[in-house]
Order: sequence, then structure tokens, then C-alpha cells
Amino acid sequence: MKNSRTEKQIKVEPKGSGNLTINGSSESGSQTLKQTAFASANVINIQMVKERQLLYNGNRLTSPEQGAAAFCALVGNPDREFFICMLLDGKNRISGLHTISQGSLNQSIVHPRETFKAAILANSAGILFAHNHPTGDLTPSREDIEITRRLREAGDILGIKVVDHIIIDTETGRSASFVSSGLM
Repeated sequence: MKNSRTEKQIKVEPKGSGNLTINGSSESGSQTLKQTAFASANVINIQMVKERQLLYNGNRLTSPEQGAAAFCALVGNPDREFFICMLLDGKNRISGLHTISQGSLNQSIVHPRETFKAAILANSAGILFAHNHPTGDLTPSREDIEITRRLREAGDILGIKVVDHIIIDTETGRSASFVSSGLM
């Protein structure tokens, strides 16, 4: 008498081969089922790393000139554009400074995605943007106005208040505030 049980053979290929093959045989024939392996995903950990400390009196920022002084203390008097973000706590005190971009003589590349990373990691209540014009001209360019608009919109979505954007002449210490000039 013939055995009524069906014999099944399972063959598993090595990890990373891309296929899982299951062979089953019965009196009616054999079947093969192929399944594509899953793609892998990296498990990541995001951290803030303190590079150095900048001495700061701990007072609230109440004027664009205070922001300009902090900017100059961070970058000095460079020959190219720097765009930085001052991370602020709930009382408008600087909790951190982050260089977003170090550009060329007359431009630096700024994108909202990169700009808000440090602010999110630091749990900042607000941010103040500052960049220098090595030429000494404090007039905001069309690009300065456009990126400020985009950054302010991004801040509104993220719940991080954009307090101001300051353009600085690091040689003289003069500055121009977007808020004071009615551009924000």
C-alpha cells in the first residue's frame, strides 16, 4: 500500500541570496514558490557634538547688535560669507551656535532642511539667523530675502520661532536687521 502522506522538501538559500525557494512534491506534480528577500535599512543614532565653547554673558538677546557681536565672536572677520544660526532658549538666550554654511566671496548655500537640524536637536524655542557680507554692503540681496521667507515658513511649521535675520559687516561691526527694516 502506498503512503498517503505527501512529502515536502524545503530548501532555504543562504542569507543575501535574494530568493527563498520552497519545493513541494506530491502525486500531482511539484510547485516552486519564490519570494524576494527584504531590503535592508540602517538603524541610526543622531547626536549633537559640542565642538568648542564661546564665552557669552548669558543675557537675553534684545537687539540686533547683540546678535551681531555674537556672530563676530564666532567667525571673526572672514573673507567669505558665513551663515550661522543662533539657537535660542525660551528667554532668547543663546544656547548654541551652528555654522550652516561657509560660502564664497558673495554667496553661501542655505537650505531649510540643513538649517533646522541643530535647532531641533537642541530643543530650541527660537533661532536667529546671521550672515556677513564681506563687501560691507548691508543691503539684503533678493536671495537673502527669499531664503529668509522660506526659513520663516519652515520655522512656523516646526514650531521654532525665527526671531530675526541679521546681515553683518564684520570689519566695522555694523549690522542690518530684517525685523528693524520691516522685511520680517
